[in-house]
Amino acid sequence: MTRPTHGTLHHVELWVPDLDRAVASLGRLLEALGYVLFQSWDGGRSWRLGPTYLVIEQSPALTAERHDRRRPGLNHLAFHVEDAAAVEKLTADATQHGWHLMFPERHPYAGGAQHYAAYLENDDGFEVELVAIKAPERRP
Repeated sequence: MTRPTHGTLHHVELWVPDLDRAVASLGRLLEALGYVLFQSWDGGRSWRLGPTYLVIEQSPALTAERHDRRRPGLNHLAFHVEDAAAVEKLTADATQHGWHLMFPERHPYAGGAQHYAAYLENDDGFEVELVAIKAPERRP
């Protein structure tokens, strides 16, 4: 691992209502994005990519059964993805593993004409955005 750059993100921790369900959806997606399982314990897991890691934990201190991205706090996580083909491949796989395509009528340009991305939500209400690094020009 290279030395992190000052100010870069160290980690994100998400509390989930069902660890097994989160591992099956979010864990699988993280691994498809290149993250590697980093830590594992009875109530949680973490995956690392470079110096940054993402934790999912089923905490006994949870006060709700579902994440609501429209409340104060985390709205979504957005990940760089190599290109449009990778966005589509990841999206197809994700929808087979607990994710649902948001805004399907505007996919893949729900974020605007120059923004090729998939917006996905899992059964627990967490949203991820998969953004193509190399996006094709949108044709009318």
